Amino acid sequence: MNILIVGNVLKDVYLNLDTRSDDFETDSSDTRWLNLSFNTSTHHFFGRSSNFGGAAVSLEVLSKMGVPSSISGSDFCFNDDGPVKSSPASTYRYILSADGGVTYFVPSEFSRTQFIAPTNDTPVDYLYLDRSADFGEETISRISAFLNSSPNTKLVVYLKNNENPALLGLAHRADLIFAENVTTLPDFPAEKVVFVSADQLSYLESHEKITIERIDTLTHLSAYSIMAGTILGGFVLGKTVEESLRLARVNIENSTLNSVLSLSELEAINENFNPEENLELIAANLVLPGKGILAADESGGSIEKKFAQLNIPDTFENRHDYRNLFFTTTDLERYVNGIILFDETARDFMDDGESIVDYLISHRIIPGIKVDQGLESWQGTEEKYTKGLDGLEDRLKEYYAMGLRFAKWRAAFNITDSTPSDECIAENCRILAEYAYRCQSAGLVPIVEPEVVYDGYYTLDRSVSVTGKILRALFTELSNWHVNLRACILKVNMVLAGKQYETGSTPEEVGRATAEVLKNYVPKDLAGVVFLSGGQTVEQATDNLAAVIKNGPFAWPVTFSFARALQDPALFTWQGNNDNAEEAKAAFKARLVANTDVLKV
Repeated sequence: MNILIVGNVLKDVYLNLDTRSDDFETDSSDTRWLNLSFNTSTHHFFGRSSNFGGAAVSLEVLSKMGVPSSISGSDFCFNDDGPVKSSPASTYRYILSADGGVTYFVPSEFSRTQFIAPTNDTPVDYLYLDRSADFGEETISRISAFLNSSPNTKLVVYLKNNENPALLGLAHRADLIFAENVTTLPDFPAEKVVFVSADQLSYLESHEKITIERIDTLTHLSAYSIMAGTILGGFVLGKTVEESLRLARVNIENSTLNSVLSLSELEAINENFNPEENLELIAANLVLPGKGILAADESGGSIEKKFAQLNIPDTFENRHDYRNLFFTTTDLERYVNGIILFDETARDFMDDGESIVDYLISHRIIPGIKVDQGLESWQGTEEKYTKGLDGLEDRLKEYYAMGLRFAKWRAAFNITDSTPSDECIAENCRILAEYAYRCQSAGLVPIVEPEVVYDGYYTLDRSVSVTGKILRALFTELSNWHVNLRACILKVNMVLAGKQYETGSTPEEVGRATAEVLKNYVPKDLAGVVFLSGGQTVEQATDNLAAVIKNGPFAWPVTFSFARALQDPALFTWQGNNDNAEEAKAAFKARLVANTDVLKV
């Protein structure tokens, strides 16, 4: 078995700078750039390292998987001691890092890739056109001529950005295609295509999607090469589609700047992969410090009511445009770790044709989904239970395949003199626990949301008592269903007197009461707690969140998962008119800033 790689050998030079603020400039998108006029008396390098990139990465991956490989026109190779090369790199890239941010300097024109046809006594089983290649029409013609003279050679092509029509034409004869940001693949059989991004692998034939949970900032320039090389190596070695995709994830998540993994290391890590650890990692990423979760999961009925307030027609186009206000807000990923979607939105696309789920993933935002199906009367009373368990397993399986990685289920409790009853609390908590168990079994992190509805006439003390009783019942049921709390998030109401009560609760009272209930009833090994805004005004929700944070520290991360408290200012600014879109985004961003700022207290 022999693979001939056609591509460019790159030299990546990494410069780690000190973190002083001098000599940096901030552009309009808040990206910090180094002013290149600095000198060593005002700025210093902490470290400098060089690594080979491009086709050299693909070669290393295949070599370490035990697949004989070489680069066309280059004597670059690998042995047990590392890389060996006598021919120069064709392109140099400089990567400057400081304050967690990275700036790349690359030549505007890459060296054109050359192809030297192998001699007849050097059979080529696979010809791999690498991501790093910069093909001209003459080189593509030479490749085509070689393939015509070597009918037993299989062709593997890496396509990106629809940037080379001639290469796209050559890909028609390919046995395997890697597609990165390619929107048009006419007449390509699904079983030949693997869609790749720095965050996700998707194989069309099985609709399998594998999300990469960790990518080091300084290795993602080579992440695509590691992905494609590992998948190609897996196919050549007879691995299944799913096995090859999972090996690629393992290689990305465990490679370093200096080395990728051997086949034995890949297989050992993959064999010992613990799905629960993966869920725990996703849960932890949903509650990373300084960010919240956007709840954009209003059902059809809920969003219809919101639109009706402003006489906005409840059409698909208006719902699409409304959601896009939030998703396309500049730097959204700086303020939210995840977004809860409604089913319609999860199946929708951005204006450029990219699925909303993939768009969010590409912006390092974890997409989630509301999976309950609303409230029903409980045993003929005025109390409610949440329906949706029927068919849930199939829906969760589909959502996972779509790339969604967490889910949410809401149970609602109204406080009166006689409600909620112990029996209704028990039933809703049992349903929440069963839902959570099914989510984790399907690979999704569950958010459990027992909401004491902010309405009615009741005191702060009554709210403390009822919220505590619900949480005690909930965590008892979660234990009974063996739900892994380290991979589970609680979405809960703040504790305050009813909206109809004559004396409203002050932020100080809300902060103390909410902190007391949480510390008394929430187990320490829970992944995190997020608050719903639940009918509070925009400012009230933020002020009360700040008061809760001040009553920490807590045993788990605490943040927000607001809907109206983030969206309403944007909705009332937009009013169904896209001419107001930028102002609406600014109003939304102002609420994001206000709420993330209080997390820093």
